[in-house]
Amino acid sequence: MSNQAQILDGKAVAKEILDAAALMVQQIKTRTGVTPCLATVLVGDDPASVTYTRMKRKRCEDAGMKSMKVELPDGTTTEQLVAAIEELSNDPDVHGILLQHPAPVDDERAAFEAIAAAKDVDGVTTASFAAISFPEDKLVGYGSCTPAGMVRLLDHYKLDIKGRHAVVIGRSAILGKPLAMMLLARHATVTICHSRTQGLADIVRTADIVCACVGRPEFVKGDWIKPGAVVLDAGYNEGNVGDCDIAGCSQVASWITPVPGGVGPMTIATLIEQTALGAARQLGVELE
Repeated sequence: MSNQAQILDGKAVAKEILDAAALMVQQIKTRTGVTPCLATVLVGDDPASVTYTRMKRKRCEDAGMKSMKVELPDGTTTEQLVAAIEELSNDPDVHGILLQHPAPVDDERAAFEAIAAAKDVDGVTTASFAAISFPEDKLVGYGSCTPAGMVRLLDHYKLDIKGRHAVVIGRSAILGKPLAMMLLARHATVTICHSRTQGLADIVRTADIVCACVGRPEFVKGDWIKPGAVVLDAGYNEGNVGDCDIAGCSQVASWITPVPGGVGPMTIATLIEQTALGAARQLGVELE
């Protein structure tokens, strides 16, 4: 008998997060007279990156925050990009910095590391990775937005993480690795796999929670999924296709994120929320 997975509605949950962020922004304005500000840094004119940064600025402004647009031309060197980011890091009127990635420079990591930890609201620095890896130490930093949004979805729908076997397919510095650390901090047993993992399908079949973060369209097949597993698809490929075969996986999983409308809206909502939290912390505002 076929099963039809229930939908993890990222669009609806993201709206709740954005509404709450707008209330935080209003509190900050009322108490300090300061409007929180997110700076978006874009190098070059890649159409997808232009669209993404525009969307993020729009969400920022919808929440009552300022957005600062910093656009640098193709051919910008790593040194020039680092200098621009350091200037933003030292600007007290800027409370969050987003470098749209991938950035077409020789050393993107150096550019990420130029972002002050307190303003790394996209969670891309090694300081933020340390903060999520060692939550008990209360280090300065923020969760990388996509994995933080994925965990938030699990929480919203009251899907248990503790003691579950989570398989993360993907090992990128801003998605697979931080997601694994977040799940581990929540007492999941975590296996990190990738496109070169041998026997990948068999490993995925043991997972209670499957996190597809590999960047390959419809890579995860329905017959890889353990009956009743939760499937989180962080992929967004050409043609609005995720990293999972949604039709096949939906027949086996208990819960699944759609593409679009699942993880994507959660990413942007998390960015806006973390910008508001960053502004509150920098301005010394205790939010109610």
